Amino acid sequence: MGITTLTRPGLAELVTKVRELTDRPTNPRVTAFAVADALREQLPSPEILTAEERLGDPDRYVSHTLHAEAGFSIVALVWRPGQETVIHDHIAWCVFGVLQGVEYETLYRLDGDHLTEIGRTANQVGDVSGFAPPGDVHRVRNTGGTTAISLHVYGADVSATSSSVRRVYDLPVR
Repeated sequence: MGITTLTRPGLAELVTKVRELTDRPTNPRVTAFAVADALREQLPSPEILTAEERLGDPDRYVSHTLHAEAGFSIVALVWRPGQETVIHDHIAWCVFGVLQGVEYETLYRLDGDHLTEIGRTANQVGDVSGFAPPGDVHRVRNTGGTTAISLHVYGADVSATSSSVRRVYDLPVR
């Protein structure tokens, strides 16, 4: 087993449920949707992070790996106002739930030499969503005036890969 801090409020129960779901052989999209349902039922509060962790960093969004093992990882992201990811996709399925604030997500489709915007969503506290590659090209940003916190479950051991990002896209958006 990789990284774990199961003493965080609500984490042990979530790990047990995600492990149970990821132990079942199925396709990644079905797993992502099942894990999203589980996260929706067991979405923890922002207090899964310490007060210091919830502060974030003024220069970039911060990632806190809370649990990692061979089949999945649970990571909390802390976003101060204006912070964002690059446009990217993932190495595995991903599920996220918003614990605090609002996370604004823009979805893209790769069209050869450019990206096409295909959707926008303002994810509020309690919103949970999941997806699986291909078709997971997106950018996430905090467009609100307060710190946002989200919990992500990835279908990969991020302690072994160092990131859930497969590719970064530096292409024109049309």
